[in-house]
Amino acid sequence: MNDFIISLLLLGAMSSSDGYLPYWMTTNQYGLMPERNGAMSLISAQTQFDDTKTWQYRWGASLGANTYNNPLDPASSPTHVMVDQLYASLRWKVFTLDLGQKHRENDFIGASPALGSLSVTGGHLVESGNARSMPGYLGTLAPVAVPWTGKHLWIYGAFGDYATMDQRYCQCALVHRTRIGFRVTATERLSFDAVLDHYGIWGGTSPDYGKMDINLENYLRMVTGSHAGSSGTISDQVNVIGDQGGSEIFRASYRGDGWKITAQHDIPYSDGSGMGFQNFPDGVNTICFSWNDKDRWVSDILYEHHYTMYQSGPINGELIGEHGEILTPKGTKTTGKDQYFWNGQYRSCWTHFSRIIGDPLILPLGMHDGTWSSALMNLSLDNDRYKAHHFGLGGKLWRRHPYKFMLTYSDNHGSYRKVYVGENPADKPWGTIKETGLHQLSGAFTGLIDFSSIARTAKNGTATGKGKAATARSAKAGTGTTGRSWLDGLSLSYGLYFDKGELYQDSFGATIGVRYTIGR
Repeated sequence: MNDFIISLLLLGAMSSSDGYLPYWMTTNQYGLMPERNGAMSLISAQTQFDDTKTWQYRWGASLGANTYNNPLDPASSPTHVMVDQLYASLRWKVFTLDLGQKHRENDFIGASPALGSLSVTGGHLVESGNARSMPGYLGTLAPVAVPWTGKHLWIYGAFGDYATMDQRYCQCALVHRTRIGFRVTATERLSFDAVLDHYGIWGGTSPDYGKMDINLENYLRMVTGSHAGSSGTISDQVNVIGDQGGSEIFRASYRGDGWKITAQHDIPYSDGSGMGFQNFPDGVNTICFSWNDKDRWVSDILYEHHYTMYQSGPINGELIGEHGEILTPKGTKTTGKDQYFWNGQYRSCWTHFSRIIGDPLILPLGMHDGTWSSALMNLSLDNDRYKAHHFGLGGKLWRRHPYKFMLTYSDNHGSYRKVYVGENPADKPWGTIKETGLHQLSGAFTGLIDFSSIARTAKNGTATGKGKAATARSAKAGTGTTGRSWLDGLSLSYGLYFDKGELYQDSFGATIGVRYTIGR
């Protein structure tokens, strides 16, 4: 059935510092949380697919608002209203079409979807859920068995196009998304996936090149990853049209009796060298162990290792001396400095409303020195070379109230364009420079106290003590085990966060909020 669900969230956010809120307080919140001390509210309504029907539909809408004073933009209003989601979806068998603004569905969810993913990237390095959603369409193909393979080979994917809505260097740029995946089911328990997840930014109006043509020819060049035609910029003719990048995902999953373990390697790329695996060992490596029973004290354990230091090497092109001699050491790769999610022509890069769309450990320009603001146009990236360890834990306290714990340690080096500290390894043979980074530790403990669960337990206990007659009387009155109490759907949202290190200002923060849901 198309159950109607409406939810209201009121959340307050405070930090011990006068700067940004702690990292995990604002990260992977779809751009809704304020940057500094303030408050946030979100009201949403949605329906679900009806699996009993061949043609299924659903819709959803959510409107958010946050309030805070921005010292980097004093003239701006302290209240910011945002359309978070506004979409309609149609599904027929294995095909789904989404129209409008809709969140990306993430993987590695713990005990409650309301708390989000345990992973830094949500299992998708290209699109993590860190930035505001873009309007557009996305057609999705659920896994389909390839004929004559005995259901051992499956194919799935997605194809869509979006429009940017923020103030950016190339105004009104368009975004194309393509995903194609293959799954091999070796046994009923063991499966392997290989996925190509690609994005491209193209079109728009550039202050350097004027209005760039949006036509069918250029669109097809974007979809196929081809060079621009004669009307394109020199950069687009030499490389590929627009700003294109993505990731290659390799995943292995094994299902036991009541549990599942998943191992994944997600490799970023921004050019041919990355797609050809010349950037190894760069990538996000994830291992997650989950129990099917989500009411356990501990139901999900996740570890991630992030590494983006190499980027196919520190040299891009042959190094030529003042007399024309080749200075590049023999055997050195010359296709490096990939600079993930960065582009010199589309200088706002892979961001939307100044927040990185992909891996949120890669930062927009100014996040480290305190000059970044989502109210200002983003013009570059600050930290695309780093290594990090991340730990996530999920479950339910007293087997009733979901929680999520995350701890992230990172060693941050800036970029090949500009390092944070020490000597820049750019244009020098790999491994010849001893690099120094900024160390950072960030943590979060978030959860929900489900009052409806407490109410059900109290009612069941009362009914057990007084017998069936009491149960029948209370149900008739609308407050028994079969009736709905005003506590049903009510929960308290809370969070504790901290930053300690050299990349961000040391801070401790907390959130407290109330969530009320009707129709679940």
